[in-house]
Amino acid sequence: MIIKKTTQVGNPVIRLKSKLVKNIQSSEVKRVVRDLTDSMRHHSLIGMAAPQIGIGLRIFVTEIRPTNLRITVEKSDALKVFINPKITYFSKKIFGGKKVKGGFEGCGSVDDGGIFASVPRSTSVIVEAYDLDGKKFILKAEGLLARVIQHEYDHINGIIFLDRVIDTKTIFEREEYLKYIKS
Repeated sequence: MIIKKTTQVGNPVIRLKSKLVKNIQSSEVKRVVRDLTDSMRHHSLIGMAAPQIGIGLRIFVTEIRPTNLRITVEKSDALKVFINPKITYFSKKIFGGKKVKGGFEGCGSVDDGGIFASVPRSTSVIVEAYDLDGKKFILKAEGLLARVIQHEYDHINGIIFLDRVIDTKTIFEREEYLKYIKS
């Protein structure tokens, strides 16, 4: 198990568009996925993209489960690996954007600042990607999984969640965010 420190905003790799993976079944890709998974779990995240461990490849993982900050989840979801993903559909229905509980995001790459904010995201998406065996799959995701997929997809395109904030009054520091969600 190799735990990588989460690359923080300001590091150039966070703002670069990641490169397509050419050899999906290579040992390098398997190592990146293993490091992403171990690091995501260690840092108590529910998604993590390769740029967040300093690697500019189009890979991310998700695993919807309870974490230190997200004590309960409406619906857990097993570990998923997305290689060369492409979101082909975004629902018109949006959640988040104003002070709406459930529309808030944080990010391991701004974790040192402990910032959370409400981000508008489609309530469902369809994504095409490859798994670790090199098999193409299509996934329709809704709710929290859809949000996480959009968040991680942004990472591989050099976008962070703060770029998507519409109402800056929804930006909270960690302790204030925890008070807010408990109210």
